[in-house]
Amino acid sequence: MPAVQAIVATDPTGPLTVGTVVRRDPGPRDVLIEIVWSGVCHSDIHTVRGDWGGVEYPLAVGHEIAGVVVAVGAEVASHRVGDRVGVGCMVGSCRECDNCRAGQEQYCERGFVATYAGVDVDGGVTQGGYATHVVVAEDFVLRIPAALPFDKVAPLLCAGITTYSPLRHWNVGPGMRVAVVGMGGLGHIAVKIAHAMGAEVTVLSQSLRKREDGLAFGADHFYATSDAATFTTLARSFDLILNTVSAPLVLDDYLELLALDGTFVSVGAPPEPASVTLFTLFTNRRRFAGSSIGGIRETQEMLDFCAEHGVVPEIEVIAADQINEAWGKVVAGDVRYRYVIDISTLATA
Repeated sequence: MPAVQAIVATDPTGPLTVGTVVRRDPGPRDVLIEIVWSGVCHSDIHTVRGDWGGVEYPLAVGHEIAGVVVAVGAEVASHRVGDRVGVGCMVGSCRECDNCRAGQEQYCERGFVATYAGVDVDGGVTQGGYATHVVVAEDFVLRIPAALPFDKVAPLLCAGITTYSPLRHWNVGPGMRVAVVGMGGLGHIAVKIAHAMGAEVTVLSQSLRKREDGLAFGADHFYATSDAATFTTLARSFDLILNTVSAPLVLDDYLELLALDGTFVSVGAPPEPASVTLFTLFTNRRRFAGSSIGGIRETQEMLDFCAEHGVVPEIEVIAADQINEAWGKVVAGDVRYRYVIDISTLATA
């Protein structure tokens, strides 16, 4: 497999540039995908900047991938040339541990293989979706339902499954009162999914600036957390609170919003340690939990659910040469609500 064109980081702080990355040779159970759309996730930025540990450069990031199958190995049975497919945050796991065998590859006991900055099956570094092509084992390639717009589906492969998985695990449905903390790239999709599941949805955002959007996405209520009265008004109101922000929170204030047996689950991960007063949990038998992405089976379920209910992210399509500007806006929180790279523009970047 020759080198393929990509948007690459060559160091932690410099701008991204157009270069190449080398893909491993496809094996008998691999799928070669021509990437058409690649979503931009804040995790891409954290990884390149070394916020979560050192990485090798050059590195192409991107784990929200939508593309078309252009070749399959001789033993591939689940995908054919011409299929629209997706790849999310992982491209492998041990497939042998209890968690993998239960369809929970994201909790692989040996650690799943990340789509970028991971260790590939050939011992090389995995390279992500800011590129023209990718080689992925068929078991980690997802089918994109025809009802989902091709340009909008990519963010569902990370932001979508990251929010769907905890909502599904805690059995969100009609009659449940769900609060979503933050309405950014993850939060706005969480609102749409929780609404489609039939819950009564409240957005807890720092200000009311996005109130009109939140209500349009399916929220029933919208409150500003900068207003101290919010926490008094909503005390003991929710069965589930899904935190999508990575900024530090005064967790006890949010835990007080939980009703009996309510759960606060975080998919946002601030770098600072979190502090919780245990007596806040004792009251109303509250729970504090975390959640990662979903397994492959659940991710396919999420895509099918979104297709059935018309749930798609709000996106802005950008060209490859706009990536550095887009990253700056992501860091500043100035995006509504997810950037998607048109990979065809790499040829002219």
